[in-house]
Amino acid sequence: MSHLPDPEQKIPLMFRAQIKGRSQLHFIDQNKQEQDSERWVSEWIERVDTKQPEFGEDVKTHTYTFPWRFVTNGGQDEGIIRPVMGAYGFPFYPGSSMKGIFCQACTSEQRERYRLTKNGDEPSLLRFHGGYPVNDWTQNLLDIVHPQQGWQVKTTDTRDKPRGESAFALISLYQPTFEFGISSLLPDTNWDEVWQIWEKALGFGLGCRVSSGYGLAQARLEGEEEKALPTQGNLLYKCHLTGKGQAPKLLDSEDGEFRPNIFRGAVRGHALRIFGGLTGDKTAEDLVDTLFGGVRGEGTQGLLAIAFKSSHLKIEPFQAGYGEPTYQVTGELRWLLTQSLAAAQQECLKKLIRGLMRFTMLFGGFGKSWRRADHREFYDNYYRNKKKPLIGCHWQWHGNSLAEAIPVRNLNQVAPFIEAVQQTAKEWMSLQGITAKPNNKAPWREIWHPKNVEVWGRIAEDEDDSLAIQWFHQPYQRNDGSLGQPELSIKRSSVTGFVGRMSQVGRIWHRMYPKVILGTNPNDPNGRNVPRRTREYLELLTIFPDDSDECQDFLGFLDQQAEIDSSGKSFQRLWGELAE
Repeated sequence: MSHLPDPEQKIPLMFRAQIKGRSQLHFIDQNKQEQDSERWVSEWIERVDTKQPEFGEDVKTHTYTFPWRFVTNGGQDEGIIRPVMGAYGFPFYPGSSMKGIFCQACTSEQRERYRLTKNGDEPSLLRFHGGYPVNDWTQNLLDIVHPQQGWQVKTTDTRDKPRGESAFALISLYQPTFEFGISSLLPDTNWDEVWQIWEKALGFGLGCRVSSGYGLAQARLEGEEEKALPTQGNLLYKCHLTGKGQAPKLLDSEDGEFRPNIFRGAVRGHALRIFGGLTGDKTAEDLVDTLFGGVRGEGTQGLLAIAFKSSHLKIEPFQAGYGEPTYQVTGELRWLLTQSLAAAQQECLKKLIRGLMRFTMLFGGFGKSWRRADHREFYDNYYRNKKKPLIGCHWQWHGNSLAEAIPVRNLNQVAPFIEAVQQTAKEWMSLQGITAKPNNKAPWREIWHPKNVEVWGRIAEDEDDSLAIQWFHQPYQRNDGSLGQPELSIKRSSVTGFVGRMSQVGRIWHRMYPKVILGTNPNDPNGRNVPRRTREYLELLTIFPDDSDECQDFLGFLDQQAEIDSSGKSFQRLWGELAE
């Protein structure tokens, strides 16, 4: 009698417990050739019924496109988010969930009319049949979540990532097109109103991870044409941006993907740094969780969500490097209020999110390698004659949002701007019943406190005039035999974040911030000034000093150059304890 070898290994992962040795869908093992999540997805799409479910004849339907990702957590596998599945494994959006967000979008009169009140004894007059993807939804299903707050901001020793901050897999639908169905028991149903309510609900986002940009529908399909949907929610702030940098790779391929949640991640990190400089660690984390949401304790639903709509997006490999995927993107970013607030709090929050966005744009960027200026833009020689990895990103205000750069167009405006953002943060804290206590600051590596950070700056004439970008790769002070001047470098030190063979988070940010001025508009009969780009840049270094010799030598060098340089070409200290 023959026996099947290793019969337990023949069981599909979908039917295995989420424990080590059986199935760990969320865990990414760099030593494995195929991740459990990859195998799970391949087994799923191999066996799923390819025939799309059909609604009944009495069901009215509309079809909508989603420009990025969409997932409703099935809740069946512990530790991983993955879609709800219907019969034969087909993903769907449940009718019960559909009814819930429809009710939220109704007025009280509409809820009464359609008998959607929670305490009603009679069944509702509308039936919600859920939704199904109608395009090829089987591509790019593997998604990733990578919490980095502790490693990027908090820990003083960045050689090891804090527990719980590894990358985790999740499974979501990529750019799906969904058909949703509703039927009615009313003989004279006003379908225009019903679909208007549903599209209002869509504007708030479906499924989970909505605050990070997931589940936002873009348009309704009418034949071959798309009718754009308005984004719902209380608009706090919007701006137009253009940027380029390194795109993250998909887990199961070498392809890149532009992920709009980089905006939320960057702004959340800077909010944590600013609040961390004004109060203790737990209070700072509570304040940030209130704004952006969090998973500590029982979890917190944040006040803020993002919606990004790209007008141009290009993903291509970096040919001068190792083929890593890159993005070029232009679009509109919106910050939305997800809950009701008192008028004073809402006005302060508008001011705060605008200040945080300006702060993020001034000192860095978004996504991978945001701490460095884009070497393709400002150090073209770096890639000549030899393949090297892509370093840095570059973001700019775009279109009507060019005016957002006006508050900081000269070096002497940097310090007042920082202090204005801190003051707004204090006002928000006060409205939450919290008093700022800078002397009780958080014990983190990167907090915005004058005793913890220094900002240095100079004006660069154009993109070829960056002074600091070469210092990351060669000595900033050469050996001068005649004077006994030692060679000094921050390369491979704790300052730049690469010590020996160990990659770490460094203690320095480098930004080339495009300088914008107010100039006359020849087409304006009233002669009003308009923002205008110049060839110049504010070259900024943000440094969180440590006690290493390399760091202290570098700060001494900057001090010395600032004292002896009368031309204004050297860096000047703009903010920090010694600049006050």
